[in-house]
Amino acid sequence: MMKAIPRLTRFALCTLLVFSLAACGNQTGVPAGENGSESAGGDDDIVIGFSLDTLEEERWQRDRDLFVAKAEELGAEVLVQAANGDDAAQLAQVENMISQGIDVLVIVPHNAEAAAAAVEKAHAEGIKVISYDRLIRNADVDLYVSFDNVKVGELQAKAIVERVPKGRYVLIEGADTDNNAHLFKQGHLNVLKPLVEKGDIQIVYDQWTKEWAPENAMKNMENALTANNNQIDAVIAANDGTAGGVIQALAAQGLAGKIPVSGQDAELAACQRIVEGTQTMTVYKPVKRLAETVAELAIRLAKGETVQQLAGSVKGAKFATVNNGKIDVPSILLEPIAVTKENMVETVIKDGYHKLEDVYRNVPRDQWPKVQ
Repeated sequence: MMKAIPRLTRFALCTLLVFSLAACGNQTGVPAGENGSESAGGDDDIVIGFSLDTLEEERWQRDRDLFVAKAEELGAEVLVQAANGDDAAQLAQVENMISQGIDVLVIVPHNAEAAAAAVEKAHAEGIKVISYDRLIRNADVDLYVSFDNVKVGELQAKAIVERVPKGRYVLIEGADTDNNAHLFKQGHLNVLKPLVEKGDIQIVYDQWTKEWAPENAMKNMENALTANNNQIDAVIAANDGTAGGVIQALAAQGLAGKIPVSGQDAELAACQRIVEGTQTMTVYKPVKRLAETVAELAIRLAKGETVQQLAGSVKGAKFATVNNGKIDVPSILLEPIAVTKENMVETVIKDGYHKLEDVYRNVPRDQWPKVQ
């Protein structure tokens, strides 16, 4: 029997065949590679691997669509895979994209630690890696592009403190496997700690939310209410999904709308809750800017530009380094925006992120804001 040719070797042979045909003047009829990832456009074609934790949330579907559209506009091809919360699946998908000849890898990690193996696999093949929105830990990541996530946490805490400067606080944090969740919490404590030390605020419950799941956030909030006999004054929830779970638990006790709750991501359901009065605020991270910026940077990295060349090229962003436990990762951090009922029209709706009629769907028409 003929011995099977390893996957990477097969790809190398196919690439050699394409170049051989081109050298002989054969400019047409070059077959597409596996899943159509190869094209007949020559060695200038750039293929980006985009590995997502999940596509089960509205937020990440937007990122995918915007990223792919921008990359294709710039002449690149994108291979997209979503692991839906499975670390082993995400690594296998990355290996598959590497075998298809990607030029650069962009990862939204499910688990900040586990994704380090994907970086190692890519680097072994000379492929640069961008950590998208969430930082991969303990790995030689080439570039991290996100929002200023400590500031996200600070915006959340400041908005709630403005409503409740003194009282009993509950913290419903994100998944402790996500490095961003730790940055959000750092931002929360930057604002809250001086007030705790002063005696104005007491943190009576503080819990991570496994997998960022709203149902887990709801259980955490139920536990917080039970442990404190419903004597809660404010809740800082790390994102809109956890805020939704918190508000379900509050609603069951007749407390929805009476206790301020933060959020993040400007999801439609959260924006509806804000204008209806059950959620206090969200943090809008202009995903379009993030997705399009990373698409552009990925292409430039694939073309051989250095991270140092990219550093000062993104206007309105902060260039810094963020330590991931192994190295100080070169990082480009975009600016987040706090959104309340008062500025919903000027931010989320004006940007076209959501339509006015969708956000205010459950509000009587005569209470809709007038838009110029």
